Amino acid sequence: MRIKLPLALAATVALGLTACGSESSPPAADGANETTLKVGTIGIAADAALQSAIDKGYFAEEGLDVEVSVVANPPAGIAAAQSGQLDLTYTPSIPMLNAKSQGVPLTVVAAADGYPDDALEQEDLSQVDDTGLYVAADSGIDSPKDLEGKRVSVPARKAQLEVTVSQLVKDDGGDPAKVNWMVLDPASALQSLKDDRIDAASLVTPFTGQAASAGNTLLASPGVEFFEKGAIGLWVAGSAQAESKQDQLLGFQRAIYKANAYANDNLDESQKQAAEITGLELEAVKAGATPFWPVEVRLEDVQRTAARMATLGFLAEEPKLDQSLFLSE
Repeated sequence: MRIKLPLALAATVALGLTACGSESSPPAADGANETTLKVGTIGIAADAALQSAIDKGYFAEEGLDVEVSVVANPPAGIAAAQSGQLDLTYTPSIPMLNAKSQGVPLTVVAAADGYPDDALEQEDLSQVDDTGLYVAADSGIDSPKDLEGKRVSVPARKAQLEVTVSQLVKDDGGDPAKVNWMVLDPASALQSLKDDRIDAASLVTPFTGQAASAGNTLLASPGVEFFEKGAIGLWVAGSAQAESKQDQLLGFQRAIYKANAYANDNLDESQKQAAEITGLELEAVKAGATPFWPVEVRLEDVQRTAARMATLGFLAEEPKLDQSLFLSE
């Protein structure tokens, strides 16, 4: 089975679940009957590792047949996983923490994507961060604090880019509550920035590259500056599914970590996979940030994100998180 998607970014894909692909997975290595796992994804470049696990038979080695579906956005995937419509789904840690804070029982199965531990040491953060905060070159906006009273686009309210840009404004001495947030899809945001209808645009790849090519100025790289390091994208299951299908999900965990390591070691091949999955030209994928697939999820990385969300007011209080959040033997 292959992931077959149009260009599908979290903020722009249509609602609902759409089963993808029709090709068969490799047979189980030992000939045993396979167990089907229904997996939700939002169709981003990070899915290259998932595709590698399918193509190379890593799931089949675990006796698994992975059936991939497109979900509208991470909250939709979480809802499907909680209800059992999906066995597990992709979500960034921020939507997962929002759901946990609302009492949704979720278990983290594995890391999907993220940043290497030395990411902040890079001279050019745009080389590791696929998000970017752009302003017009002649805007007079020189730092995140200058965004107070300005019109700043985000793909969705209370979601990752608003959280991460808010942290930038706060760290720079500004008040995120004084920013005029505007919800625009990335393409509309880019056009609005050109037409001076907004003052800053929060963008993701490939629109970051288009913003730079149009002569706009990268004000900050909000993703890596907020998360710093570790797993950001997660494979998450409803806790009931995690209990009833523990062995199968542990098999998924082993297979995806094998694929994550392979994807990091074979970047050219992974970027070709990413181009096919997203429908982007390979040159556009290579011009963007270098992807990274972690092989673990650390509690301290999730706790750091939760603490910052609580400090910014995106969570009512910091949740008490421990190792029970994660799937384990």
